[in-house]
Amino acid sequence: MLALLSLLQVRRDWPGDVLAERLDVSPRTVRRDVDRLRGLGYRVEALKGPAGGYRLSAGSELPPLLFDDEQAVAIALALAVAPASGADIAESAVRALAAVRQVMPPRLRHRVDAVEVVSTPGTTTVDPEVLVAVSDAVRTHQVLRFTYGSDDQHDRPPRRVEPHAVVARNGRWYLLARDSEAGDGDWRTYRIDRLRPRTPTGRHFTPRPIPGGDPAAFVAARFKGSDVVDAWPCTGTVVLHVPARQVAPYLEPDAHLEDLGPDRCRLTLGSWSWTALAAKAAAFDAVFDVLGPLELRAATRTLADRLSAAAT
Repeated sequence: MLALLSLLQVRRDWPGDVLAERLDVSPRTVRRDVDRLRGLGYRVEALKGPAGGYRLSAGSELPPLLFDDEQAVAIALALAVAPASGADIAESAVRALAAVRQVMPPRLRHRVDAVEVVSTPGTTTVDPEVLVAVSDAVRTHQVLRFTYGSDDQHDRPPRRVEPHAVVARNGRWYLLARDSEAGDGDWRTYRIDRLRPRTPTGRHFTPRPIPGGDPAAFVAARFKGSDVVDAWPCTGTVVLHVPARQVAPYLEPDAHLEDLGPDRCRLTLGSWSWTALAAKAAAFDAVFDVLGPLELRAATRTLADRLSAAAT
């Protein structure tokens, strides 16, 4: 019966004969176990058709849920780090974790307790109701009306956009949308913690393909100053006259570091502009040589002139 419930939870519709084959039981046993699940509060619908079948529907009350060991541990750990997600659910997550932990068998409780997580909430959090409203507009392809910005800007006329995706990134939540009122229909990102939905428009739109096909990669690319590809538009290589171990702790994930001996290392990194890239190299507080490209060498000279002028 528990194996049957596990199958019903991972797929919407199951033909009765397929369930019987997967569980290695008779169709009669499947029918009997379905009746038992209904007695426990699960809404299992019978499907019409030549072979018949079953579907697990959402009920008016939450019945007991079935998780295997890995799923139970994953849920507990996800609840433990929920305060760092950027959603304002810290208190609810703590109460939910306590409830889940209480019903765990000792072998799983020990696994969860072995991971001591101190989760620090971010400086900005998103109201769960706002997150749900925005996500629902994405799901139903409905034009979203909202005011945006700080509190003193919420009296401005509302914006109207075509919401396409909600993206969580580095503890913040973003809406990826097309500005339906802009002449070019440009793609834009909005921080959801700065967004206040207004009365739904009731207007629906036809979703457009997201450039590159990956919403998360598209938002990440925008933060790097790129149009579509999740890569820095400016990338260069320098040799730093310090040991690699002194540089490694301060590198971004996409930087490449090569040890050249006890007092030198080669570093390839990127930035949104050539001058900003030169500033990144100088920020390691070490003598460095520019290997290339030529744009980085020119930007380094420009930065040197600016710093010299600022110093005088």
